[in-house]
Amino acid sequence: MGDAVEARSRFWRIATAGIFFQGGAAAVDTSTIVAALVHGLTGSPFAVGAAAAIARYGWLFPQLIVGWLAQRHRRRLPFYMLGAFGRVACLLGVAALLGIVGDRSSAEVTVAFFTLWTAYAFVSGIVAVPYNDIVGRSIASAHRSRMLAIRFFGGGLLALAVAATAGRVLDALPFPAGYAAVLWLGAFLLLVSALSFVSAAEPEAPPAPEVASGFLAFLQEGIAVVRADRRFRLFLYAQWLGGVVAMALPFYILQVAAMQGATSYVAALLGAQTMGALLSNPLWGWWGDARGKRSLLEVVAALSMLAPLMALAWLTTGGSVAALPWFAVVFVILGAAGNGGTIAQLGYLMEISPDDRRPAYSGYFNALAAPAALLPLAGAVMAQAASYAAVFAASGAAAALQFIAVRRLRELETGGNRP
Repeated sequence: MGDAVEARSRFWRIATAGIFFQGGAAAVDTSTIVAALVHGLTGSPFAVGAAAAIARYGWLFPQLIVGWLAQRHRRRLPFYMLGAFGRVACLLGVAALLGIVGDRSSAEVTVAFFTLWTAYAFVSGIVAVPYNDIVGRSIASAHRSRMLAIRFFGGGLLALAVAATAGRVLDALPFPAGYAAVLWLGAFLLLVSALSFVSAAEPEAPPAPEVASGFLAFLQEGIAVVRADRRFRLFLYAQWLGGVVAMALPFYILQVAAMQGATSYVAALLGAQTMGALLSNPLWGWWGDARGKRSLLEVVAALSMLAPLMALAWLTTGGSVAALPWFAVVFVILGAAGNGGTIAQLGYLMEISPDDRRPAYSGYFNALAAPAALLPLAGAVMAQAASYAAVFAASGAAAALQFIAVRRLRELETGGNRP
């Protein structure tokens, strides 16, 4: 009875932490808030792509080192605390910078912003490995998609409140003070998230398998995993294709910016994106637990094709259709696909990771997927050399290939995991 009560308490504390994380993440969303902020600071699509790439790469790359360190320790919560509280401090630094510089825009301000933003991104990346491991040990597989759906549903409601607040703040305050206020709000919500997760504590980890302790040996074991585990390898390919799909995310908002004069469109599209995530949550939670994480990956990959296709369809009209309503639908789709993708990817990675090596598997997978996080830079080059349409076309083609890759995972589930 006591174990059941403790498990239920952990479930809700972890879900609550996720809810506040989603609210905080909305305030630093790289496809809306941060994209518009960086474009306002620099006027450069390349800088917008760089901000998104840094955020994604910084989240993924540290996980190899953290996975190695965490695998050597029975307690992983201290690693989470370092990343969770550290990213709050870094985000407060970004907000303070924007509040101090006022309306002054210069190369020094841009360099300072990107320095602090890079620190925020890489410190944030410390969190992922211990989070995945602790959640994997705290919540049974049959309940994980449900927990993630609750996290995203409650977080979606909170993110809608953040979007509404951001709309008012950005209209009321001059640039970039309005964005500084939004980032202050994001830092507060991330702090509450960290405190809630830490309060859940962590169950005892199983003894680590007997493996060589050196980092080089750890890397060699990762290479062996990629060679031997075909399911892991194909899932990694699908993640790389997902990076090509995601490279277009910062540029949807810039396409709208070219047609809209007011800053309120940023909050409106953030709200649309959040609404898509919110409305899709019950479906994704049921689908992942009832039909499987691999099946959910397949559905989300198919859905991901719609957003770039809609953007291209709008461009073929020559802008004769109002941009904001049309792209509001695009952002609803982006929100639903992004939310479903996160639930599916986290759940599937936990499924294919052995219980006693989950930190190592998380580190291997996310470090190997990290190069795909730099693709928004390629998107920026493509946008400047050609057009946003070229970026959307490449994103749509990658979504189709990702769907094919995920479909092949079905064959491995039925035919065995041969190299």
